Amino acid sequence: MRWPRDGCAVPRCADRVERAITDLPEALANADLRRRLRGRRPAVFLDYDGTLTPIVQRPEEARLAAPMRQVLRRLAARCPVCVVSGRDRRVVQELMGMDDLVVVGSHGFEIWTPGDPAALDLGAAYRAQIERAAATLRYRLAAVPEAEVEVKHASVAAHFRRVPADRQALVRAAVDAALAASGGGLRLVPGRMVYELRPDLDWDKGKAVLHLLRSLGLDGQEVVALYLGDDLTDEDAFRALAGRGIGVLVGDPADPELAGRTTWAHYRLRDVPEVQHFLDQLADWIDDRGVARP
Repeated sequence: MRWPRDGCAVPRCADRVERAITDLPEALANADLRRRLRGRRPAVFLDYDGTLTPIVQRPEEARLAAPMRQVLRRLAARCPVCVVSGRDRRVVQELMGMDDLVVVGSHGFEIWTPGDPAALDLGAAYRAQIERAAATLRYRLAAVPEAEVEVKHASVAAHFRRVPADRQALVRAAVDAALAASGGGLRLVPGRMVYELRPDLDWDKGKAVLHLLRSLGLDGQEVVALYLGDDLTDEDAFRALAGRGIGVLVGDPADPELAGRTTWAHYRLRDVPEVQHFLDQLADWIDDRGVARP
């Protein structure tokens, strides 16, 4: 049986609602979550920054710690594991020190699998617009040295985590100018202390996850998809899986950046160490057939 594109095959349509982050139950040692997995084959999707690695001041410093890499390898030996990131997929693979997992890069616009059955590149046609926007951003943000411009395969991002609050409006003005200079075809998508310009297509992390589930034959009722993420862009995946999978938000409800935010996730983990613990626990739950034990 395959999931319909709308509605839910798994009879938990009550999950198709937004919640306050403070209302989410903790995922660790959660009996309800364990029950939802029991007897089914998990397929795990993981955001990178803020989920597998802590948020850092400089994006290039977000390298995967060896213990987390070991847990990922252990889990991947038991069930499908995919990393979903806003970064270029090659950059993600380099930072992870792994090149044998399925990787979704550029917020879903590039998909790479070891066997290549689900490969996708939706950003190649937008290179000229991205380069024009990047040139404008570099020029406008030269006066804001704390800001960082990151040119990706299918987008360009302006990071402002290190920019003082009274100068962050300059970053937004530069992003608006870059969007205008691109010549069309891009749209602005905000994230956690980042503005990103990406192709103006009806595509996101959620649609990429559904594409992978179908392409890899993981959209049957016997499979339960889990998605772990911390960013605003991960809400697209939580929403796509609402009623048909399990979303786990990574974040401390006391974090000011999460204040007032609602989510489509079902559970939460506080931080990267809790993610590692949860993934290690999940690997213990799955037998040699890839099925979650009773």
